[in-house]
Amino acid sequence: MGRPTLEVADVFLQHGPAWRAAQRGHLSLGQLKVMSAIAQCRSAALGGHVLRCEGCGTDQVSYNSCRNRHCPKCQSAAAQRWLDARQADLLPVEYYHVVFTLPAPVADIAYQNKAVLYGLLFDLAAEALLTIAADPKHLGARIGATLVLHTWGSALTHHPHVHGIVPGGGLASDGKTWVACRPGFFLPVRVLSRLFRRRFLEELWRLHAGGKLQFFGEQAALADARAFKRWLAPLRRVEWVVYAKRPFAGPQAVLAYLSRYTHRVAISNSRLLTMDERGVTFRWKDYRAKGRTRHKAMTLEPAEFMRRFLLHVLPTGLHRIRHYGLLANGCRKASLALARALLQVVPELVAPNSDATASAQPAATFICRHCGQPMGIVQVFMRGIAIRAPPP
Repeated sequence: MGRPTLEVADVFLQHGPAWRAAQRGHLSLGQLKVMSAIAQCRSAALGGHVLRCEGCGTDQVSYNSCRNRHCPKCQSAAAQRWLDARQADLLPVEYYHVVFTLPAPVADIAYQNKAVLYGLLFDLAAEALLTIAADPKHLGARIGATLVLHTWGSALTHHPHVHGIVPGGGLASDGKTWVACRPGFFLPVRVLSRLFRRRFLEELWRLHAGGKLQFFGEQAALADARAFKRWLAPLRRVEWVVYAKRPFAGPQAVLAYLSRYTHRVAISNSRLLTMDERGVTFRWKDYRAKGRTRHKAMTLEPAEFMRRFLLHVLPTGLHRIRHYGLLANGCRKASLALARALLQVVPELVAPNSDATASAQPAATFICRHCGQPMGIVQVFMRGIAIRAPPP
């Protein structure tokens, strides 16, 4: 038997209680819920069931998952369900990957105003894409985009950015033709960056004037309008990072990419190496380095590791995957049908009485790891204390 895999839950279980007590109310309710959910995930605290194999008769105890979107153990199934639903949306065109990143000073106030500024990051990244694509000087088409929010860097620092997955083309303004990008080129990133910067700073000023931003600690002085205006000035002169990668190698590569990015959390359990008297050690990638020296190990005190992990807890109800333009939820079905018609894509039809349909059986939910036969539930046991219950 090999060494048990270290998990984020182990850090919370061993060091979380003392650290929570030391924080004295400085953790939000959302952060406390995430800590509790991850620590209890797939343990007897959440209840579970006993499975019995129909082939070899082996019994297995399976504990329930917390299903929290920040939990490293609960994302693979959610990602697969989402990918299955999105597979029907793929078009036979090149797909491009674009990244919009907030500069560090803006990221600092975004942490204090997560719901407002993360939402603004989504909307203005999409606006920049749709506006430049609609310009006849560039593409002259109505495009679609799927944006995914990530708030972390590889070292768990706060680094908010959105990844955009965009089909390489769109519908002409009259809706009668499909306008394709030049092979290997989507839109000029410098133009996207300038528009994104201008619109974000305009909206920041508007939100400040409307009293919609909050400032704490070192940022408290920015509540004054004149101080905030001085703070904005240098941000108009620096470059805001908008990055476009080469196109994907076909639609299936898009799905493979999305499966790694859509439901990712700040750090996966597979990146954790050890937890000892020195702290928590994990793998990270230094993007400023070249070659093999990029991949390094970092050791943090448990308190610092937990603090960094909880930086990335999202506000309740904030959607971290959003669709815009042709892929917006309200018009996606009709837009994709029109795009396929213009691209002359023939949908694959399966005869309703074919042998494949007749013989199709729903896949077993639980499979025996010893003989591969289906397993059935023979006993259910309830959870202990509810992790989302209000205080007594």
